[in-house]
Amino acid sequence: MLNRLRRIVFGRALESYRLADEKLSVFWGLPVLSSDAISSVAYAVEEMLWILVPVIGAASFLWMPRVAGSIILLMIVLIFSYRQVVEAYPGGGGAYVVAHENMKPVYGLIAGSSLMVDYTLTVAVSICSGTAAITSAVPGLYDYRVVIAVIMIILVAVANTRGIRESSRVFSIPTYAFVLSVIALIIVGLAKHASGANLSMPDPALSSVSFGTEVVTIFLLMKAFSSGCAAVTGVEAISNAVPNFKDPAPHNAKIAYALLGIAVTICFGGVAYLARIYHAVPNPEFTVIAQITVDIFGRGAMFYFMQATTAIILIMAANTAFAGFPSLLSVIAKDRYVPRQFAMRGHRLNFNNGISILAIAALVLVIVFQADTHLLIPLYAIGVFSSFTLSQTGMVKHWMKLRPRGWKHRAFINGIGAVVTGMTVAVLAVTKFMDGAWMVLVIIPVLIMIMRGIKRHYVMIARQLDVPNKTLSEIDLMPQYKHHVIIPVDSLNAMTLKALRYARSMSDSVVAFHVETEPGEAEKLKDKWKKLNTDVTLVVRHTEFREVVGPLVQYIESKEHASQPGDIITILLPQFFVTKWWQNALHNNTSLFIANAMFSHRNVVLSVLPFYLEDYQEKIKQKEIDLQNEAGEHWQPPLT
Repeated sequence: MLNRLRRIVFGRALESYRLADEKLSVFWGLPVLSSDAISSVAYAVEEMLWILVPVIGAASFLWMPRVAGSIILLMIVLIFSYRQVVEAYPGGGGAYVVAHENMKPVYGLIAGSSLMVDYTLTVAVSICSGTAAITSAVPGLYDYRVVIAVIMIILVAVANTRGIRESSRVFSIPTYAFVLSVIALIIVGLAKHASGANLSMPDPALSSVSFGTEVVTIFLLMKAFSSGCAAVTGVEAISNAVPNFKDPAPHNAKIAYALLGIAVTICFGGVAYLARIYHAVPNPEFTVIAQITVDIFGRGAMFYFMQATTAIILIMAANTAFAGFPSLLSVIAKDRYVPRQFAMRGHRLNFNNGISILAIAALVLVIVFQADTHLLIPLYAIGVFSSFTLSQTGMVKHWMKLRPRGWKHRAFINGIGAVVTGMTVAVLAVTKFMDGAWMVLVIIPVLIMIMRGIKRHYVMIARQLDVPNKTLSEIDLMPQYKHHVIIPVDSLNAMTLKALRYARSMSDSVVAFHVETEPGEAEKLKDKWKKLNTDVTLVVRHTEFREVVGPLVQYIESKEHASQPGDIITILLPQFFVTKWWQNALHNNTSLFIANAMFSHRNVVLSVLPFYLEDYQEKIKQKEIDLQNEAGEHWQPPLT
């Protein structure tokens, strides 16, 4: 039943050769890997207004579009830069691979850990923003926002475990629906404004945010810029997951980047301009994009359609992280900086371990920050822009080292990207530090320390396990030690006899070991053992504390046992297996405790000898059925 449920929820297992069938075309791949950047249209403008309106009031509608314009220019620079990353590194990995190969390994770790933090925050921010869209349409659900966000993360994670191609069918249509609805909002909104409607300034009394009257400062504009930079997060996802595209993968990834630039420029720029001309103000219970939609379409079908597509795209935007994060971890795992399990594909040919760890981390953030987007945003962009800077700097070094045809203008493009993103990191660090960015600046070094520790562990293991090819012909595989077998026994039964026969087939040095926990039981065992035709020695130990494992360990380490240094000792554990899972709770399962205690002892091998028990009730029922089939209509049930 559990296997059937697993197939229904996660899908049936796919053969390895079908990996090529899971690749994505541009049409399906674009929304899967770009929904984060596209969905940020729904909250990036609002985040800028949250910074500007309480300080400079109505002047926000003059300065906010200018800040948005600078963000669009930044995004265009990143699009051109990452198209070159795709061309130079078609194997994926993005900023991590670029920094790792062209700079010191530590810079690759900085880029990788920064992206890990960013992807986790992408899931949390996107899901929380989608929840805000839902509660804007249905205010009665506001108190349940954390529960809604948790459920959404679980659903997106489950959808991604079903495979790349199947999840793309789920996530792509809502993304395109959102883009089309935003374009319709922009066109109708501009037309309505051209007719002379909605020219009044907002009434501060209608907003929960106080309208400031202070002067505009460079620091204020920098802070608004840093909040709006959420609009360009997720740009790196395509470069991290280039192998997910159909061949020619680099060409298709570059097309996806071009389409992403066009979509974000139109949608983000259009919504920013609409917020200016319709004077939308931030409200914790009614989003800016919801206010604009009400002003343009009223509270009719289009309003609820817009809120539905916004909520869905924001929730689906988490899919960008679920596509990019596991791919990034798989690349880092091949360099042995994270557990190698992250490089293994699951039953649906995706990286299930990466999906699981991302979902868990995002759930923790949502619960800790109570699904509040405004608390999460300050943590958001600094990590991804750090990786942007390292990626572009690494690409400059890449072009200068290889010097292919046209390398100068390529290095110039990446150089511009490095300078711009580096300045953005500085702005983010200064303006967002006290708002929570300090946590990211602490987490990234901690992640780097952990990854370097994992690398040292793998290197240490490799050195101890490595056998040089030149020495293989000189190795003698004949045994250089004596083999001893110890069988822990509780009583002399069919399971013990099976273990004795198997032990004698492995070695002539076999000992049966019994620990007496109740007075008199050892004498009964010795009496039965004398009747057994065997030369296997029965060793008995008494314990005052009813402990089995301790006396066995003491016996192995004592001089009484005949083993010499370097000899191999096999602890043969007879273990019966019951037919019903709940029957395990009726038995002590002492062999499991013995096994756990022995794992730390060198030259000790643990071997479990299974003994399968039959279900006699089922056996009796089957015998009655067989007798009934033989007797036919003359069948009479046996007397009980």
